[in-house]
Amino acid sequence: MIVVGLTGGIGSGKTTISKCFASYGIPVYIADEEAKALMNRSKVIKRKLVELFGASAYNDKGLNRPYLASKIFNDKELLTKMNAIVHPKVASHFKRWLKKQDAPYVIKEAAIIFENNLESQYNYIITVVADENLRIQRVMKRDDASKQKIESIIANQLSDEEKIKKSDFVIVNNDLKVAMQQAEEIHKKILQKLK
Repeated sequence: MIVVGLTGGIGSGKTTISKCFASYGIPVYIADEEAKALMNRSKVIKRKLVELFGASAYNDKGLNRPYLASKIFNDKELLTKMNAIVHPKVASHFKRWLKKQDAPYVIKEAAIIFENNLESQYNYIITVVADENLRIQRVMKRDDASKQKIESIIANQLSDEEKIKKSDFVIVNNDLKVAMQQAEEIHKKILQKLK
């Protein structure tokens, strides 16, 4: 099965572009959503996260995301430890999901493909980019987050220029109509390559 990675910085519009591919009948796996679901569902992950972060890692609603975010925000070592707990589980969940798919290819949306050196797991990689100010506005609206917080997240991610160099395809998502046309062209190109 051909696996196409879809990546991009925070607020670039990865999820919107994923929906374009889904509308062409391409199965889409959103790694962040699956990770959140597994962090609430898996007893093993829960136990290990409580060992790492303490009892406050979970509250009566499940995963205490604001608490975890505050802990890992400026602590790369804690983030690495958390990823070491969660990522292998997401990877095996993806493998099981992949076996059930029947399509020319699948899309796996993941924010930090390049940051984690995971390029080898994909046949092709699409990077979604957008102007930084637009990205900041989108995330402020979506997450009710401060401009300062979003800027520091952007600063921690690989630059768009670096991602573009490592990508097979690029979608510029400043104008949704144009971005959707680019997604359709890429879809056709991938199908062409598979012939």
